Amino acid sequence: MSTTTAMRAPTARRRTSTDRPRVATIRCAIYTRKSSDEGLQQEFNSLDAQREAAEAYIASQKAEGWVCLPERYDDGGYTGGNMERPALQRLLGDIDRGRVDCVIVYKVDRLSRSLMDFAKIMETFERHKVSFVSVTQHFNTTHSMGRLTLNILLSFAQFEREIIGERIRDKIAASRQKGKWTGGTPILGYDVDRSNGGPKLIINAAEAARVRQIFEMYLEHGSLLAVVAELERRGWRSKVWTTRGGKRRGGLPIDKCGLHNMLTNVLYVGKVTHKKEVYAGVHEAIVPENVFQRVQVRLHQNRNAGSVELRNRHGALLRRLLYCKACGCAMVHTFASRGNRRWRYYTCTNSMKNGRHKCPVGSLPAAEFERAVIDQIRCIAQDPDILDQTLRQARANAEAAVERASAERRAVERDLVRCQAEIRRVAMSEPVTSASTATVAGLHEQVACCDQRLVELDKEIAEHRRDMIEKDDVAAAFGDFDNLWSSLSPREQVRLVNLLVSRVEFDANESSIAVSLHPSGIKALAAEADASAATSAEEGAA
Repeated sequence: MSTTTAMRAPTARRRTSTDRPRVATIRCAIYTRKSSDEGLQQEFNSLDAQREAAEAYIASQKAEGWVCLPERYDDGGYTGGNMERPALQRLLGDIDRGRVDCVIVYKVDRLSRSLMDFAKIMETFERHKVSFVSVTQHFNTTHSMGRLTLNILLSFAQFEREIIGERIRDKIAASRQKGKWTGGTPILGYDVDRSNGGPKLIINAAEAARVRQIFEMYLEHGSLLAVVAELERRGWRSKVWTTRGGKRRGGLPIDKCGLHNMLTNVLYVGKVTHKKEVYAGVHEAIVPENVFQRVQVRLHQNRNAGSVELRNRHGALLRRLLYCKACGCAMVHTFASRGNRRWRYYTCTNSMKNGRHKCPVGSLPAAEFERAVIDQIRCIAQDPDILDQTLRQARANAEAAVERASAERRAVERDLVRCQAEIRRVAMSEPVTSASTATVAGLHEQVACCDQRLVELDKEIAEHRRDMIEKDDVAAAFGDFDNLWSSLSPREQVRLVNLLVSRVEFDANESSIAVSLHPSGIKALAAEADASAATSAEEGAA
């Protein structure tokens, strides 16, 4: 009997998980960007939304080995029109170091809005074999059609950026023509009011007083560096302000460049500029127009010049002191030469700019006019009428300075009361937000500034009152003026005149000279005369 043996067909062995082909890990970096910093302080902002969408896309590709790198590449408040972005530079650096295999963005324009910059970025990607994925725009950059699609999308992104830029520039131009301040870094003397939508400049009384003093300082010293040194001595700093995000800015020392920018800023005279055009502003002026123009003239005169002593190497006694009464303009020192001879003159700037027919003075012989001014100073102690007139004028100047400082003090006190009332109002309002906290912080800074300014004004008022001179002070200052003047070198004579004289006006119609004196200079000269007399007495006794 034969038997048949059934052979079982071999069955396929079940594949275990360890037998699956291993998928290469693709390290994915997520790049996010937002052009403005508005809303970035929120708990969940635009950058978080972009990253969340990219993480979801990476999770959908988990089977392909995609993993999300924990490093965040977030550029909040940076434009896509250039590559000056810290997170983008970190991303490109990590790509160079071989830490990234794929870059994920929400949209192409998040990476760049410039065709040229995008080409550079893609060149870096291709060099390191890094792929690029946009979550909301599906294309494959490994094919020519995908690259064409990408370039078309990027062209529209660049076009959109340029159109937005043109609209913004047109809006700024239209606003400036209407005299509106369109934003930027706040300047000393003004606060920014955003309660009615657009930004508006309102005067900060305490800071405005400082601004006016800085302009007067420059007219007095005639040197940017001298004013900078005085500001440093007083501890005055640049504008302190708080961003919408609550960050504190400013409060830095005022350097020469910052001082020049302040002295040439037309905002202080109630105007705004756009490119080279100047328009009347809707905000209030801080500095009088005539003071601002005098500062511009002085800056123009000092341009491209050396030190004070070098610029006055011809020994002009009345440099920066002499003015034409008919024109109200300064008279500058100049000279004419023929061979080895030189003639010095004081010439009205109005005559120099617009022709001699515009000014009745034209030019004055410098040596003769300086002698006339010195003779008038010398006669103060000899003529009782001139002595009384000088005393009245000096006291009037000191009293006017006290009144100006007192008026400013009253304005600062009103501003202080306003700030304190605003602090109470904001503190009691509900709910408390980051914006209200930033507002209170700014108001507290204004209060501190007002308090400091009040102390300075009290000191200034006390100094002006000490400058109130008496008849004996004038007599002592000018009693021995001849001997003192003859003992001084030409450079020391210039310094003495600048110590004593604040302004000299020549009236061409009446051929008269009006000399205004510094009360503090008279006090100093009187003290020096007393000290000199005491020394002479001691030497005589010895």
